Order: sequence, then structure tokens, then C-alpha cells
Amino acid sequence: MKNAVVLLSGGLDSATVMAMAKQQGYICHALSVDYGQRHYAELAAAEHVAQALGAIEQRVISVDLTGFGGSALTDKRIAVPEQTTTGIPLTYVPARNTIMLSLALAWAEVLQVQDIFIGVNAVDFSGYPDCRPEYIAAFESMANLATKAAVEGKFLTLHAPLLRLSKADIVKLGTGLGVDYSLTVSCYQADSDGRACAVCDSCQLRRAGFKTAGIVDPTRYRIAG
Repeated sequence: MKNAVVLLSGGLDSATVMAMAKQQGYICHALSVDYGQRHYAELAAAEHVAQALGAIEQRVISVDLTGFGGSALTDKRIAVPEQTTTGIPLTYVPARNTIMLSLALAWAEVLQVQDIFIGVNAVDFSGYPDCRPEYIAAFESMANLATKAAVEGKFLTLHAPLLRLSKADIVKLGTGLGVDYSLTVSCYQADSDGRACAVCDSCQLRRAGFKTAGIVDPTRYRIAG
């Protein structure tokens, strides 16, 4: 069995990716990042998901991105959009995936792990530039130039198995792997109990995924319907 670092936000996609890594025989080291996100409840969800899926350990690293702001998720002065928008949405967090992947890369080197999993998606997603296949390929290339491990011939593989799947496909896949989606939090403005708003972009994508998949949505919403 091989070891892997899995970025685990506590959302639907990252939970599915951890289940996939586990199915492929990896021993999972879960890494969650407290970056000052508005939807702080996702970190409690990540802990529950890590336990449910049998991660060997879960670590939470703090990087306070509220010092920069620039996103509805890190600046309380910017409201989370509740209508579909065009272009890159206000919920985009500058450099978030680059920061998270860099932390995962650092831990992977310490653990002497050559595999990192991330749950980015480029089909049913919010339009973030750091969720594209080109970005994933570029980060993997950079990682294999910048690390002691790679110089010594231990090259890193960055796994993004959900890149080209629809949200419905992801829901079906995870359900087949036994993921308990009631443990996950995807909402950008979930309350302290993890209840979702039902109207933000992330909630809309999640709800549509369950509906299209024909699977009952176990999400706890604070707004009926």
C-alpha cells in the first residue's frame, strides 16, 4: 500500500476524492486548511469525513487569507452572490489552490509521499482559474522542479480524478464508494451547525448534481425547499 496526501476541505468533491484514493489502495493523510473562510463549518465536516473514510491522520494548517481579502469567502464586506453571475465569481479566493497544494507538497516531502490528491473539477464548477487541467499540469511540473525529492528521482504525481466529471457523475461515483454526503459541507455561507443556504453558487451546483443523478440529497438546509 502507498501513502498519499489528500486535500480535504470537507466538501462533496474532496470527500469523493478521498474515497477514490482509499479504493485505489492508498493510505490517506488528510490535509485541511483554515484560511479564514466564511464557511468555517467545512473544517468540522472535514474532520468527520476523515474519520468516516479511515484517514490515518488529519491535520489542519492555518493560513490567514483574510489579511488580503479580495473574495466573498475571506472578506465579510463582500456578500456571497446568490444569483448566477458571469465571469470569475466573487467567491474566487486569490491563489487558494496554489497555497493549499504548496502545503500539501511540503507535507508530502516530509512524509516521503509521491502522490497528492485534490478534488478540483472543470465541468460543473464555479469558473475558478485554478481548477483547470492546465493549472494542475503546471503545478505538477513545478513541483517536480522545486523539490529535493524530485531532484533525487522521486517524482510527484498530482491526482485530480474529478477534473472532467459532472457533479452528477461525482455524486454517483461517491455514492457507489459509500461516501456519506450528509457529513459534508459545500455551502459558501453555511451556518455554525453546517446547514446550507440553498442559494449560493456552490449549493446550486450541489443540488443540481443530486437531482440529475437521481439520488436523494442529504444536505441539511436552513431554508426549506
